[in-house]
Amino acid sequence: MSTLPVMESFYTIQGEGFYTGRAAFFIRLGGCDVGCSWCDVKESWDASIHPKIEITELVSLAELSKCGFVVITGGEPAMHDLSELVTKLQQSDIEVAIETSGTYSLTGLVDWYCFSPKKFKAPVDEAFAKANELKIVINHPSDFKWAEEHALKVSDTCKLFLQPEWEKRERFLPLIVDYVKMHPKWRISLQTHKYLNIP
Repeated sequence: MSTLPVMESFYTIQGEGFYTGRAAFFIRLGGCDVGCSWCDVKESWDASIHPKIEITELVSLAELSKCGFVVITGGEPAMHDLSELVTKLQQSDIEVAIETSGTYSLTGLVDWYCFSPKKFKAPVDEAFAKANELKIVINHPSDFKWAEEHALKVSDTCKLFLQPEWEKRERFLPLIVDYVKMHPKWRISLQTHKYLNIP
């Protein structure tokens, strides 16, 4: 049976980005080589320490949630072949979103591609074309310019979000508020799950 290294899977509320507030079943895969210094799930980086779970089991768990929406995240989930997982979820009438840094070509035709590029490793070109949502984490004042550079490369229909890095939110959130007021094509994304103290 086909398997994937899974750090955790859980049913919760999507806390950030376009689908904030929506019930979602999360599948967090192990493995990442991007190396964000402020990553809050560094334990996901080493895929070898996480159990390999059968794809059919993951689909069954998602079906039990009855929410009809799965978010595949990581780590960097696009490191893995996701085609079978995505296909089986969609065959069960489950909508599939991915959260990715865009550093790997994606396998599997997901319904929603959340592209969150990082300065630590450059994305592949296809990420810009596939992005339904561009989510830039603001960790330094220079990130606003960096965000605009990436916004020029995505489609006109791509939703644009600026999100403060959690540990620096008090410093950067006021700057983001002012920036969005001056550049209303952008929206603010907050990690509301952390405010709500939910997974």
